[in-house]
Amino acid sequence: MFGASQVTVTGDNSQNQENVLSRQRVAGKNVLENQENTNPKASNRTVLGVLQNTGNQRITRVQSQRATKQVCTFTAASCSETYGQDPAGKVGAKLPAFTIHVDQPDGACSKRQHASTAKPESKIPLALNPPVKSSLVNRQPLSTIECSMDVSFDSPMVLDMSINEAEENKCLVNEVPDYALDIHKYLREMELKSRPKAGYMSKQPDITNSMRAILVDWLVEVGEEYKLHSETLYLAVNYIDRFLSSMSVLRGKLQLVGTAAMLLASKFEEIYPPEVAEFVYITDDTYTKKQVLRMEHLVLKVLSFDLAAPTINQFLTQYFLHQQVNKKVESLSLFLGELSLVDSDPFLKYLPSVIAAAAMILSNVTITGDTWPESLVELTGYTLETLEPCIRDLYQSYLGAPQHAQQSVREKYKAAQYHGVSLIEPPKKLTLASRLDFLL
Repeated sequence: MFGASQVTVTGDNSQNQENVLSRQRVAGKNVLENQENTNPKASNRTVLGVLQNTGNQRITRVQSQRATKQVCTFTAASCSETYGQDPAGKVGAKLPAFTIHVDQPDGACSKRQHASTAKPESKIPLALNPPVKSSLVNRQPLSTIECSMDVSFDSPMVLDMSINEAEENKCLVNEVPDYALDIHKYLREMELKSRPKAGYMSKQPDITNSMRAILVDWLVEVGEEYKLHSETLYLAVNYIDRFLSSMSVLRGKLQLVGTAAMLLASKFEEIYPPEVAEFVYITDDTYTKKQVLRMEHLVLKVLSFDLAAPTINQFLTQYFLHQQVNKKVESLSLFLGELSLVDSDPFLKYLPSVIAAAAMILSNVTITGDTWPESLVELTGYTLETLEPCIRDLYQSYLGAPQHAQQSVREKYKAAQYHGVSLIEPPKKLTLASRLDFLL
């Protein structure tokens, strides 16, 4: 339908003008003047009647240069048969006839003639579409093959079947015994490179430690609201401290820095991080989306895009894998680790691995009465004597947690999933060794 309409429109307009000029060249100027004098009103109709077929031939030639398929539709034989037939009663019939030679591509028409008699071929190559034998049409379904597996044969199938779901869940990257020492050594090296400056707050002109504590307390609530991992919170606090170690921030922009840090930590750690609009919403529209994204860009530049930092949470995970403890000790250690995030003074001067070791020791003493096992001394190189200053500071924070101005961490660990460890009373007397006795 599209081809037919195209022929009609083109034949009526542009092709008429071209064929009139060609007739002037063949028949001469006198013949054309004769037509106009004889029947001036019918001259247009005459030209249109004679040029209908000529127009079709013209379109056929133009299309032959573009598509071989359309050339084969109008053959040279059909052109010669239809060209000499002039409509009856038309003045144009008196004009001398002339022929039009149409160049055909080599073998185009012969292929068309052979195609009309040949059988249609399959679209799939013969090699990929073999003829179906009659014997395969009524083929019986395959019967079940019973195979007795030789357990002594060390095949992958046997190995997969021997792994149960419980053992599969326990197979973590940090738990691989062959690489445990290398992983711990790498984390110990990286914590030195990603460590913020301990006394940076003294150089901040407009913010204080209490403002930072309020910010961290708010980030704990944000993490609980959006069900973020604890590692995300630790990373966000690390980004904030490293940023504030290099940049002076006004108190009106401190929350913006914390929001951008939490956004970056979520993108780094979470599978489905909250959208930027969510972080704008939790600030009560104090900042716009553009401001959050610009601060995110600034934080990335200051941190040199180095977002992988060892945290207290990572070291605690390694300690738990190396030395099995009960769930309450794990939860209390996590509680004490997050409690150290709130107060920059004195905990910024300690490495994450040291705080994690102090939290585990304090939890062991509180729950079970154990202290620091010898296996962890060999792994970390930390002894009770080297950890004593951090244990003392963490013990004081544990004692003062119910009276602290910021209570988000304590409220978080009241939940049943953490065994309500924040409600456990700290020991009045902390006895670690013969020379380490902490009294209230």
